[in-house]
Amino acid sequence: MRAAGPVNTLVDARVAYTRVHPVAHGGGPGTGPGITRARLAHGGTTVDGGPTHPDPFSESETDIVTTSNQKVAVITGASQGIGAALVQAYRKHGWAVGANSRSIPPSGDAGVVTVAGDIADPVVARNVVDTAVRDFGRVDTLVNNAGVFIAKPFTGYTAEDYQALIGVNLTGFVTTTQLAVAQMLRQGDGGHVVQVTTSLVDHANSNVPSVLASLTKGGLQSATKSLAIEFAKQGVRVNAVSPGIIQTPMHAPETYDGLAGLHPVGRMGMISDIVDGVLYLENAPFVTGEILHIDGGQSAGH
Repeated sequence: MRAAGPVNTLVDARVAYTRVHPVAHGGGPGTGPGITRARLAHGGTTVDGGPTHPDPFSESETDIVTTSNQKVAVITGASQGIGAALVQAYRKHGWAVGANSRSIPPSGDAGVVTVAGDIADPVVARNVVDTAVRDFGRVDTLVNNAGVFIAKPFTGYTAEDYQALIGVNLTGFVTTTQLAVAQMLRQGDGGHVVQVTTSLVDHANSNVPSVLASLTKGGLQSATKSLAIEFAKQGVRVNAVSPGIIQTPMHAPETYDGLAGLHPVGRMGMISDIVDGVLYLENAPFVTGEILHIDGGQSAGH
């Protein structure tokens, strides 16, 4: 797989990974250049040998504001579900977006540059941030949405399961966040980092045994508070959203009733609930170190 390289290089990102399901649950004015052309970071792509996916970020789907003085968001796990909706939401608010997932297709929207690859690979993580800076001039927000969720009894986890969750949920987070925050500090006018975690960190459920998700996503929640304090005086805010079970393509419609019953409000969350939460954090300059639970009351109790 040939991925778009950093500013002056083109590298081959050869990614070996175990096929697992992605996460089931579910971010100062820019001074970058104007958007004048389509940015396509790679050619057509397929998922697991399937057909090429249509572009989920076409301009016809959004009421896009494009200016010559844009903010720029980098969003991982951006090819479907919550991530794809976040890309569209930031574009509607006039932001340019660097979008990543393992199999994300090129975008026909000149304000979106896509970089395919496994975010657990540090080469891919660097490429994602470098490509956003190369094409749009800066990074103002990073949304760490990419995640792997595997629910099974603790004694049933394999070494491959462990490596998959550690790779995406932790290594991908650390590498991408280091690079994005370093870029924000170079810019000198603050920034924002948002993690997408899971309510299971605070509310274990015997119906959903998932200790590795709690181990890794719980780590992100602790890191969120630590980073918020470390970079508060530099104007880089760090927050997280902690979803309940969100109605995404990961869940078959016949499971909705049962999953709805796991929430005190009696329904599953919608993708728009998470998008609204991230946008709230984006527009709340006095909020940092916050874990925003968007879980239908799960974290409060039953």
